Amino acid sequence: MRARALAVDALLAAGTFAVITAAMTANVGQERQPDALAYVWALGLGTLMFVRRQHPVLALVATAVGIIGYHAAGYPAVGIAVPVAAALFSAAEAGAVGIAVVTSAGLLVVATGYRVYDGQDLAYLFGFDLPLTASVMGAAIALGDGAASRGLLRHEQEQRLREAEAQHRRELAQRVEQERLALARDLHDVLAHTVAVISVQSDVAAEACDNDDREAAAAALRTIRSVSGQAMQDLRSTVELLRAPAGGAPRDPVSGLDDLPRLATAARASGLQVSVAVEGEPRPVPPSVDTTAYRILQEALTNTIRHAEASMADVRISYRPDALSIVVSDDGRSQPVQWTHGHGHGHGLRGMRERVAVIGGNFEAGAAPDGTGFRVSARLPIPAS
Repeated sequence: MRARALAVDALLAAGTFAVITAAMTANVGQERQPDALAYVWALGLGTLMFVRRQHPVLALVATAVGIIGYHAAGYPAVGIAVPVAAALFSAAEAGAVGIAVVTSAGLLVVATGYRVYDGQDLAYLFGFDLPLTASVMGAAIALGDGAASRGLLRHEQEQRLREAEAQHRRELAQRVEQERLALARDLHDVLAHTVAVISVQSDVAAEACDNDDREAAAAALRTIRSVSGQAMQDLRSTVELLRAPAGGAPRDPVSGLDDLPRLATAARASGLQVSVAVEGEPRPVPPSVDTTAYRILQEALTNTIRHAEASMADVRISYRPDALSIVVSDDGRSQPVQWTHGHGHGHGLRGMRERVAVIGGNFEAGAAPDGTGFRVSARLPIPAS
């Protein structure tokens, strides 16, 4: 790019020098012949084109002064429009349109006044030469201003393109982060629930073996096998999602409210008395709501088994016209308040809060209103369609 700009400047410098020397060589109506100083003068005016980009106003003023000085020295007339055109273009392109207009007007006034004083033909001067000179100078300024506008437009387009690319990268990073958090929540919910049930059932099986109670031990092992099988299915689905190509079709939810009986059975097998109540007419809900509801129930029962030291848990599901309401309460000890904000010893409640927030719902967790036990409630909006 720099080499190209240098080549353009060199071409303008050569053109300016060639125009001036050609006019000097013609020597129309002048007695003084061009000498070496005149050609050096022309070379200096051409050399100014190499500084027109860095110092456009300086190049314009120096060119105007040089042309006036050249003519004042009595050398052959070379005109003013063509030698100063490149400098006028550069000044206008740099945004100095006012200076270019004032400079060109000053040159026209000085040149015209001198030629009137010199007794030149006024009809030719005002009828042909002056309009032509003014048109050439005006065209150079207009071209420079147009080039500046095109450059500004191109800069704005490039800026918008960069901003769009940056926005795209931010959105992509946000989607990746959201998907990462969703996978982390899935893994936590599946593993936490499975490990909690297996841990309890392992203790049951061990105690049954010590008491030579084969039936209880077999039941505990069946529960472990059932829970671990479902966990393997959920984990397999998560791995398939990780292996799927970017932008592929979204996976179907692994579990939903239809799996609540199995979830309640597993919790009961761990020694927890679980009651389930459904209010309203059950109906299909969007997959995102269905999966979120199941994961909240799963995590709430897992926390009850692992942390609450409770003997019973009450699950209530309410189908409302515009939302699905879920409440899980137990009779165990109240967990620390900081858990309701997603801090403390685990990520379960924070994961539930994040899941609900993704679909625009409301989530609350804390001590039960009567001060006994712990309560988790969520309201999941259902679109009207």
